[in-house]
Amino acid sequence: MNQTRKSRLKARLHGVAVLNQLGPGLITGAADDDPSGIATYSQAGAQGGFGLLWTLLLTFPLMVAIQMVSALIGRVTGKGLAANMAKVLPRQVVGLLVALLFVANTVNVGADLAAMGEAARLVTGLNAHAATIFFALLSLTLQLFIPYRRYARILTVLTFSLFAYVALLFMIKLDWLAIGAGLIGLHADLDASAATTIVAIFGTTISPYLFFWQSAQEVEEVDQHADQHALVDAPRQAPKAIERIRIDTFAGMFASNFIAMAIMVATAATLHAHGVTNINTAADAAKALEPIAGRFAFALFSIGIIGTGLLAVPVLAGSSAYAVGDAWGFKTGLDSMPWQATGFYAVIGAGMLLGLGMLWSPLDPIKALYWSAVINGVVAVPVMAALMIVASSKAMGKFKVGPLLGGLGWLSTAVMAAAAIAMIYVSLS
Repeated sequence: MNQTRKSRLKARLHGVAVLNQLGPGLITGAADDDPSGIATYSQAGAQGGFGLLWTLLLTFPLMVAIQMVSALIGRVTGKGLAANMAKVLPRQVVGLLVALLFVANTVNVGADLAAMGEAARLVTGLNAHAATIFFALLSLTLQLFIPYRRYARILTVLTFSLFAYVALLFMIKLDWLAIGAGLIGLHADLDASAATTIVAIFGTTISPYLFFWQSAQEVEEVDQHADQHALVDAPRQAPKAIERIRIDTFAGMFASNFIAMAIMVATAATLHAHGVTNINTAADAAKALEPIAGRFAFALFSIGIIGTGLLAVPVLAGSSAYAVGDAWGFKTGLDSMPWQATGFYAVIGAGMLLGLGMLWSPLDPIKALYWSAVINGVVAVPVMAALMIVASSKAMGKFKVGPLLGGLGWLSTAVMAAAAIAMIYVSLS
């Protein structure tokens, strides 16, 4: 009996130990499923049914590799990506990439806030613009005045909102044979329309803001713990730190792709099956679900939009601020108060307010979001190439990436280059 109790206790302690290793990678992966990402996956499911599920299996190892490289660069060097990129690229090029990142992120912030406001209107009947302003101010207040450690816990808790999409799967009838065929690409549809959606999936899944965020969060983790140091200065900490990054990143990217798959499966089994094939926004997907899957399923989908938006918007705005701060050398960090890192928080505030301002601009939010994806797709390629160069440079000391991780990182870069070329071709054709 005592032996059984000891075994159970050991298992519980092991589970707690694993959970304690989840942080930056989990938040990064969850932020990848933002409202604009939900719209992309919903469109893929509505348009192609289960036929495009294979894209998520393909992107998973590529995501894991490039995010792990990003995290390692931050943890090993103790500096963010833009600061490290400046060592391998001309400063003017780094400045241009950071500027393009800021533009793409700001458009994405605006689109996500609008989706959250519309979701709140659908569920509660509140004015969509008023709800959008509320969410923007709430997110900005949390970033400005909540210390990093408490703020990180809030973001971690918000990741659970993603399971609304898993719950949705239990409310609808699923064709598991068709799902299996879709996962292995047995009936893959590769016409021009599907090609555009595939490019959008790659652009949504592997985005530059995720690289900057996870690397910066690793730097924050070091800065906030007196006993932690950059691995180039404290190599003895490497085994434990690298193992944590591996578990954290794998878990985060798995969660990201699993939720994306749940969204695609749910919309394929409902919208596509009933002839609804055109989805422009996450709110469109929620509205279309109600008469098919029922009021409760619709509410779950809408609540998921709000939860993921609250998670993703600060990541988008924060990654811009980290990139700009690292590139221009001013103080960064969510643990600082606004008056201690004025430049950093000014970039966050500007990104949030400009994104919010899009609601009253003549810009079509759908077209703006599409072009932000184009910008992201283009910016990702040189950023990823710079990442891989840094990862094998002297800056990493003896922690240069090995052949497996390095090979996957370069493969991910090549795939994104192909996706960017295809995206530009589709945009101009």
